[in-house]
Amino acid sequence: MSAQHKELAGGRWAKMPLVEQMANIGSEVSRALNWQKKEKKDLSKKAVNRALELIDLTAFSLKKYSQLKELFRVREILVDFFYGINQFSSSELLWRKYFDHFAYLARKN
Repeated sequence: MSAQHKELAGGRWAKMPLVEQMANIGSEVSRALNWQKKEKKDLSKKAVNRALELIDLTAFSLKKYSQLKELFRVREILVDFFYGINQFSSSELLWRKYFDHFAYLARKN
């Protein structure tokens, strides 16, 4: 998969605080949810793929095991929600609530 966020992959992403990284991931997830609701599967999948790319970029910048563990769990459940059978029973509301906290903190800072 080619990098869609070339400038961020070049090192700018790693310099951002984790809260801002998660808020940006949440923006992509929100876009994916919005496109999914409008039944635009192709656009939804593109937004999910961008979110997954940002998650991967975030993983490279994390040092703490606990943060990596949560990030990879989010990735696993996100993939299951959009591409799998939703075995974790996540929902649009759950995703919005999860990422809204990061968006709030990022704006606050």
